[in-house]
Amino acid sequence: MLSPAVETLIALALEEDLGRGDVTSEAIFEAAATSSGQIVAKEPLTVAGVALAAEVFARVDRETRFVARAADGQRVGKGEIVAVVEGRTRALLSAERTALNFLQRLSGVATLTRRFVDAVAGTRARIVDTRKTTPGWRALDKEAVRAGGGANHRVDLAAGVLIKDNHVAACGSVKAAVERARAHAPHSLRIEVEVTELTQIEEALAARADIILLDNFNPPGVAVAVQQIAGRAIVEVSGGINLETVRAFAEAGPDLISVGALTHSARAVDLSLEM
Repeated sequence: MLSPAVETLIALALEEDLGRGDVTSEAIFEAAATSSGQIVAKEPLTVAGVALAAEVFARVDRETRFVARAADGQRVGKGEIVAVVEGRTRALLSAERTALNFLQRLSGVATLTRRFVDAVAGTRARIVDTRKTTPGWRALDKEAVRAGGGANHRVDLAAGVLIKDNHVAACGSVKAAVERARAHAPHSLRIEVEVTELTQIEEALAARADIILLDNFNPPGVAVAVQQIAGRAIVEVSGGINLETVRAFAEAGPDLISVGALTHSARAVDLSLEM
């Protein structure tokens, strides 16, 4: 997780919160004063972002001791300890908010993902994310999805060919778009095409699409499409799927269910540092 881009993100986060110092902690505590604290879950959640929280405390003071009590992907209950920190009091309090911002946001993504994964348990469907991520946070958001038991769709626009409705509209047809992509894209990339109606499926199959994305279909429509495709392509469904409906979509037989809400609508979970 701690790639150069993530290291930069941590530096930016600390600069905006601590760039001009922590006047409260500096006024109250002597420089040599030490304390310890616990990061505690205030609700049941799935943990993600532990390494980032540890790095934030280390960036503020390399002598701070951070001991994880839970790992990314682990479920914890209300009141359970996620990590223990020990060190200079000023440093612990100065790092607190930034560390928790990362941990709460990413654990929120992991927790929501876990709920979707649990909802489709026992079916063939895998829950995957989208590129609807917070700008600059994509690698972290996608790591959190994996911590929650989900899988990643494209990391960026170069990671695969995905022909969306606007590509089809600008190109003229599903068949034409897939054929052009097949002729010019690297041979190592799969070709995925989005369809919005059943009549486009045979077009996509005839053009040798590897993956067919059923956009805004209902569960009965997905079941019909899965039968029509009959294993000739991987089947993905997407569009307005929520926790109340995801089971019905999964039982219709797709291979993948992509859910933008995993990253664009996840609520930050409740974690706190208790000194």
